[in-house]
Amino acid sequence: MLKDDPTTLVSTDWLAAHLNDPDLRVIDASWYMPAMNRDPRAEYSAAHIPGARFFDIDEIADLRSDLPHMAPPVEKFMSRMRAMGVGDGHQVVVYDGAGLFSAARVWWTFRLMGHRDIAVLDGGFPKWQAEGRPVDDMPPMVRDRHMTVRRQANLIKDVTQVAAASKLGDYEIIDARPADRFRGEVEEPRPGLRSGHIPNSKNVPFSTLLNGDGTMKPVEALKSVFAEAGVDISKPAITTCGSGVTAAMLSLALERMGQPNHALYDGSWAEWGMFGDLKVAKG
Repeated sequence: MLKDDPTTLVSTDWLAAHLNDPDLRVIDASWYMPAMNRDPRAEYSAAHIPGARFFDIDEIADLRSDLPHMAPPVEKFMSRMRAMGVGDGHQVVVYDGAGLFSAARVWWTFRLMGHRDIAVLDGGFPKWQAEGRPVDDMPPMVRDRHMTVRRQANLIKDVTQVAAASKLGDYEIIDARPADRFRGEVEEPRPGLRSGHIPNSKNVPFSTLLNGDGTMKPVEALKSVFAEAGVDISKPAITTCGSGVTAAMLSLALERMGQPNHALYDGSWAEWGMFGDLKVAKG
């Protein structure tokens, strides 16, 4: 049975009980890999949890960067949230259409901006629908709400910091990509990237964090998954993946396990795999 925590993960039962709370805001953060051939905005328009706003991970981002969906500048995040009617004093619940996939990225983005009253919906929209709970195709009624942002620089790492951590070994660098990509046995889905992983990183594929129904495993089971991958969760951690989306699932799992000392490598393999002067490990 999930222990609901409105700063990390809540159940569909919890959301159903709080859905009409005046200060609750629900966000649909669906995002898919190109190979999945799904249109998140079209799916949101067709059906979403009542009152949900759509968060476009590719647009609420730093579009000055050549890298995909990098964390947005503070001012852009503030203005987009204000336009969505999400601000100070709101409890936010974020979900996605895959179950538990991209929602954690938005959870991490809110954390980066200093907001802790945000939780991921365990099992996401598929579980909500499977349980016959209400859905809607109406746009939400939005009222402006100011959002105060205090960016938490300790929650994000750049390539220079990750390269230093790879050499020094003072952080556990944990990669959420599937094992065959981590080992460099298959080509990366993004063209032009080398195969392999950051030297001295460990592999915890994001799928290993989940139960068969797309919910997150209980805390003790999560600890076993990380231990089997050789991760010392008492050490500070840097999470990484292909482009910074599923890395946030590792961050969420670490937070659930009581390890708050973690940061996300925003450029992830989309950046590291691009530069020939950065070392790559295989196997």
